Amino acid sequence: MKYRLVVFDLDGTLLDSDFQVRPESIVSIDALRRQGIGAMIVTGRHHVAAAPYHRALGLDLPAICCNGTYLFNYATGQSQMGKPLSHTQALFMLRKIRERGVHALMYINDAITYEQTEPHLARLLAWAQTLSPSERPTFRQVENFESTVINSPIIWKFALSHSLYEPLGELVADVQREMGLACEWSGENRVDVAQGGNSKGNLLAQWLETQGISPTEVVAFGDNLNDISMLQLVGLGVAMGNSTHAVQISADRVIGSHNSAAIADTLHRYVLTA
Repeated sequence: MKYRLVVFDLDGTLLDSDFQVRPESIVSIDALRRQGIGAMIVTGRHHVAAAPYHRALGLDLPAICCNGTYLFNYATGQSQMGKPLSHTQALFMLRKIRERGVHALMYINDAITYEQTEPHLARLLAWAQTLSPSERPTFRQVENFESTVINSPIIWKFALSHSLYEPLGELVADVQREMGLACEWSGENRVDVAQGGNSKGNLLAQWLETQGISPTEVVAFGDNLNDISMLQLVGLGVAMGNSTHAVQISADRVIGSHNSAAIADTLHRYVLTA
């Protein structure tokens, strides 16, 4: 099969445990581009947090961000095909967040906002500090989300976490039943909430149509539940070895972990020509 495009999730997939792209993957992605095969990031991250990798890899295609909430064109600095939350939906979400006592990040147009830190956010903040100031994504601590919503033209999504599953599960049930919002799990205790209908697979399919690319001509790499929609869409869906059983059975191939050379090995076996 001649593939025209390879898409990569970031965390747990293209990035290792230290939030780094492995050297073998960098070389293989460069080889893709030299052979005229596109490479694209499809991530749950905000575009400001995906930007350092987009630049380091020298990618020229836009990135799909926030689990298919919008496409970001780094060349123009503009978002495209966006389906953000309304202010009414965002305020509804904040009521549920307060009721359930879960930790939240709120992704607005140009930044990731937070009220308090927790372990996962602390790791992201530490990672951001390793970057040069010009590369550093914007994480903004705010006094309260409610006033931020009022002054923000766009709310892309909420990223929620809790040490226990139950409060998150109850919140997910509420927002799906009452508002029809999209809830994508990115870990056992982390879930992203965005506009209903948003998913990596849905927006990838829409963008592929605009480019005249068939999903069968695409390879996708992912590791978590929020990747299943794109793994099932494409011609070759590849699950990382560190992914859960539900992800692995949704893929065509299961390879080694994100801390190995498995991505590069797979690209050389199935995509790149000698």
